[in-house]
Amino acid sequence: MNSDIPLAFDSLQARALANSGAEPRDRISLREHVVEVEIGAFQVERGTTQRVQFDVVVEVSPSDASLTDDVDKILSYDNITESIATELASGRMNLLETLAERIAGRILEKPKAEKVYVRIQKLDRGPGALGVEIVRDKARALPGDVSDAVEQPRPTLVFLSAGAVSSPSLPQWLDELERAVRPVIVCVAPPEGARLRAATKEAQERIDLLAIEQNAWILSSRDSRCVVVGTRTELDWGMRNGQISVWAPSHMIVDASDPPSADAAALANWLAAQLNATELVVVGAQSPADPSAPIREIKLDSATLL
Repeated sequence: MNSDIPLAFDSLQARALANSGAEPRDRISLREHVVEVEIGAFQVERGTTQRVQFDVVVEVSPSDASLTDDVDKILSYDNITESIATELASGRMNLLETLAERIAGRILEKPKAEKVYVRIQKLDRGPGALGVEIVRDKARALPGDVSDAVEQPRPTLVFLSAGAVSSPSLPQWLDELERAVRPVIVCVAPPEGARLRAATKEAQERIDLLAIEQNAWILSSRDSRCVVVGTRTELDWGMRNGQISVWAPSHMIVDASDPPSADAAALANWLAAQLNATELVVVGAQSPADPSAPIREIKLDSATLL
């Protein structure tokens, strides 16, 4: 076991060489690729960037590229840097582990890639480099690969005003939503009345998001069929399992790379775009100015939603 210690802290090239099988593969590598990025689960890491270093080694299947000098027959170095850039642009992440998994999965989608070593280190979080290292190959399916291969359901998104949340018609509407053929996700407006006012824009946006989530929990308390969820994973699970999900937006909005304002209608419209919703049903509220899905407006005294 002691002989493994130097290897654990050696270069990825050394790790790859030590783990070579009976038929060694060719390797391409990216070393000390440093990017300024916002990442991390701690509050001090939000709203600011830090240096993150990427080291990647990819084992590739043999080819005659060196003989033909044909760039189309190799796994390009650009494939590695583009995989990193694409995942960084997909949205803010809390964990290096998540980022490493996604980068590895994206690289392994390339035809020539057989095995990938990914090391990611934060350079500014302490006196040393803090990081993770993973090894993945095509024989080991990654969660991201599975979800990408399965067609995602397209929900009906229902946006309820504060008046709709407290409406006597709510149980009847929920009966109808429960019978819906398509999955249903509910967004709510904040409660009516004055809210606390903060001295900074960032603090005010958090307060506005929390106000919306308060009303989500009020809705849930009125009918147990309404389940408050805050992550994309929970939304996807609810869509696949017939659950009426009520969206609590803070988690996804804080981590989004290009979030909308904390206005409830704008948030509902943003989520409709993220989930490729079939329609946005607006109940007792003003519709978003630039809808991302077909809009259907419903009055508070309506007996039906769908």
